[in-house]
Order: sequence, then structure tokens, then C-alpha cells
Amino acid sequence: MIRLSKRLELIANQVPQGSRLADIGSDHALLPSYLASQGVIGSGVAGEVNSGPYEAASRQVRSAGLKERIAVRLGDGLAVIEPGEVDVITIAGMGGALIVSILEAGKAKLRGVSRLVLQPNVGEDAVRGWLADNGWLLIGEQILEEDGKIYEILTAEKASEGTEEAGRADSLYEPRTLAGGLTVSKELLIRMGPYLIDEASSVWKAKWRLELDKLEHICSQVARSDTDAARVKERELRAEMRRIEEVLEACTPKDKPSFN
Repeated sequence: MIRLSKRLELIANQVPQGSRLADIGSDHALLPSYLASQGVIGSGVAGEVNSGPYEAASRQVRSAGLKERIAVRLGDGLAVIEPGEVDVITIAGMGGALIVSILEAGKAKLRGVSRLVLQPNVGEDAVRGWLADNGWLLIGEQILEEDGKIYEILTAEKASEGTEEAGRADSLYEPRTLAGGLTVSKELLIRMGPYLIDEASSVWKAKWRLELDKLEHICSQVARSDTDAARVKERELRAEMRRIEEVLEACTPKDKPSFN
């Protein structure tokens, strides 16, 4: 039996029944092998750019008896698929900038693709920005902690011009007002996640507390310089930290007064 990590399991749950899947950067091809063995996908492509993971993925598919349903291919990004060959693409376990570059370089291969399930290790805002700029509606976000690391999973569907989905895509990042009257800008919604802000889970709050610690460390490093540029940079960082802290504060329920 193929066992997935909690992270891969949540990604698997975003793949609709009957999909034709391409898993880019598939490593050991665990995700498509699991989905095929569970009868979720009709066919799959496991793409790898490096020979070592490609060989590992090939062994996994052979050992699972799935050679007829999963094609393991060596190639860069979406070069491993043909236009119209798949309708769902998963890309997980790499930086957001790399995911964006893969999607941008492979735009011609996205014809016929209805869903993207993306799990950047960092740079989630870059991924959200690309989706918004390229006609994809972010339909859900998940966040989890596993083995001491925090991951975000972004699920998006193609929003054709003039459709209800396109309207939702346009309004998703419109500035919104949180409890207490704080208005969250488009920039912060893209950075912190429009759905994740609404949910405000403990894991999400922990992630942004860690981010504030990192920014504080950077500020302390910048403060060691006496240049004007350093002063400007420190002010920018402090302003960024205040904006994040305000969102966290607005998303934290206040204790209700007791009348006992």
C-alpha cells in the first residue's frame, strides 16, 4: 500500500475524480501512484528534470504495477506534457518563484487544464500573483505543519473571461475590512492569503509570528549600518511588520467581558 505524508494527502484530496493528472517535480511519483491505485485518476504523467528522481519514479511506478496508467518522463517543467493531454496539474515542494517560472514557460501546455494544485515551500505570494494575473481563480487554500515545517496548498481553477468565476477572481483581492475596522490591502491579501486570513488558524498565525521574527532579525542586521539606504530599508521593514501585526491582532478574538 502506498502511504502519503499529510502534505501529499491534502494535495491528493484536491484532485477531482476521473482526472488526467500531471505531477511536475514528481520525485518518487508517490502522488500519481497513490491516486491511480485509489482509482481517482484515469491516467497520469510523472515529470522529473533530474535523472536520479526520474529513475526512482520509474521504479515506483513499475513496482506498483501502474506502467499502463502512469507515464514517467524526463524533462523540464511542463515540457513533459502535450497541450490537452491532462486536465489537472500538481506542482509541489519547490519555491514559489520556480513554480511561477514553470507555469509561465509552459503557458501553451495549459490549454485544457482546468485545475492547478500548487504547494510552494516559500514565495506563496508570487504564485497567487501569477494566478491572478493569468486568469486563474484561487478557489481554496490550506495550511499545515508537518515535521516542523509549515506548508501552504493553493488550489486554482481556470476562470474564463465573462464567467462568474472571472468575477470572483477579480473581487478576491479587493481590500476587505476585518473585525475591529482594519482594512486589509490587496498586497497583504496576496501575501498572507485571502482564505487563510478569513480562517486565521493557529498554524497560519504561527507562520506569521515566525515571519515577524525573521523580519526583526533582518532589521537588527540593517540597523548596524549607518548609511541613509539602511535607514530607509529599516523604516520599510518596520512598516511591513506593523501591517502584519495589525492583521494578526485583528484576527485574534478578544476575550469577552465576564458579568458573573
